[in-house]
Amino acid sequence: MNATTDVIVVGFGAAGACAAIEAADAGARVVVLDRFGGGGATAISGGVVYAGGGTRQQREAGVADTPQAMFDYLREEVGDTVSAETLRWFCEQSADMVDWLAGLGVPFDARVCPYKTSYPTNRHYLYFSGSEISFGQRAPRGHRVLARGTSGRMLYARLAAAARKRGVVLLAQTRVTRLLTDAGGRVTGVECQTLRGAPAWAHRVLHRWSVKPGLYLPSLGRALHRPVAWLERRYGRPLRVEATRGVVLAAGGFVFDRAMMREHAPDYRGGLRLGTPGDDGSGIRLGVSAGAGTAHLDRVSIWRFITPPSAMLGGLIVDRDGRRVCDESRYGAAVGEAILRSPGARSWLLLDASVLAESRRQVREQTLWFQRWQARYLLTAGRVTAPTPEAVARRAGIDPAGLAKTLAGYRSGPPGKPPEVARPLDTPPYSLIDVSVRNRPAAPAPMLTLGGLTVDEETGRALRPDGRPIEGLYAAGRTAVGICSRSYVSGLSLADCVFSGRRAGRDAAIQDRGGLHAHRG
Repeated sequence: MNATTDVIVVGFGAAGACAAIEAADAGARVVVLDRFGGGGATAISGGVVYAGGGTRQQREAGVADTPQAMFDYLREEVGDTVSAETLRWFCEQSADMVDWLAGLGVPFDARVCPYKTSYPTNRHYLYFSGSEISFGQRAPRGHRVLARGTSGRMLYARLAAAARKRGVVLLAQTRVTRLLTDAGGRVTGVECQTLRGAPAWAHRVLHRWSVKPGLYLPSLGRALHRPVAWLERRYGRPLRVEATRGVVLAAGGFVFDRAMMREHAPDYRGGLRLGTPGDDGSGIRLGVSAGAGTAHLDRVSIWRFITPPSAMLGGLIVDRDGRRVCDESRYGAAVGEAILRSPGARSWLLLDASVLAESRRQVREQTLWFQRWQARYLLTAGRVTAPTPEAVARRAGIDPAGLAKTLAGYRSGPPGKPPEVARPLDTPPYSLIDVSVRNRPAAPAPMLTLGGLTVDEETGRALRPDGRPIEGLYAAGRTAVGICSRSYVSGLSLADCVFSGRRAGRDAAIQDRGGLHAHRG
């Protein structure tokens, strides 16, 4: 079976949907190919979009923010992963990006969360989703899509509906196996295996059953997904789709590919894989097969959130030698990385009786269900307690002298910690909570991959290792290097999916090589 279209998009999460929408709006015929039914990691995410510079929601909430302030903060997180010009472009178009999403039917809300948290409750939809307060900034930029529970499914549903409204054709349960190229190396289409006309309902149901268990119980998820792979091998039929303008790879990252994780990020084991079986690195491998280069494949975001409840920010994170690990007010990925680099990848959170009591009072008010069970465990069975810091250190297996010395210095003024969240930690008894990131089933540390194919920052075209573009090939989202490929904060990946997906879809459709300013809008 053969077909021809203008633009092919591989993967139908946020990046793929945004690429398809922009390409269709530019007048292109668009076919989207997805191994499953669409949604990917976007649909199971928190649905947080990192945006600022004066969004409509920020203004409604009375929050003062500017693109320059957003740029100043993100430069600390992004480093030189993308150029300063691209980062400034990202910040300057941020408020318009939220309006663009809202115009597609994605709902947002201006209710601000008054405390620092890893994810807000259903009463709040604008919050500090990164380390802003640690850098002295006071503008919340985490825009959670308006929906109960985790909001990613709402974001995906509205993007998918907008794509369908524009005539985008989705070929679900279709796995791309090879890129087609001409004699000059230009990518001209794809070869696939499709389940169209086969027992697709079983494939769809079994995949859906495997996704959530695969997050929390990887071995069970793999077992449940084996019949899905068998159905693909047994009933897959060849399909060839040609593209007259371009192919956009937006197939996610590789956190579910154990071989790639072992090769590129061997330190990150024992974490909770945030994604779906579609995050198997297939999009990256397709790009490499056409000659594309890769970067930052060793970058993985692993999160250790100590909030909610917010009072726990007043604690002190120490390693087995009793030394302070990091500023506790930082975003969970920065905390998780610091813990991972600690001796033995072990760390503990020290609380006194006052902070422990305040934390317990906040649990019900500040948590959703998936945060609540973890917080209650950490504040009860997940801790050891003793009358003095030295005694509790001995119970936890920490150097007592080291902890005593660190605590004395901390009480004199915790370096780098915002004063509004600091606590003196001088009320006995004391508790130590194990916040290590590896092999903690009751308190798992989520992780996702950040690196991918190298792309031209003006167009999204995939680049060869020497920097030359591959004609007809684009990459977006976690299949590509992007804004969040060095350091992640909540919402930055989805924001980059929108940013990079729109960029790639627009350029693939219009085939305009006029440069960066030709693509700003």
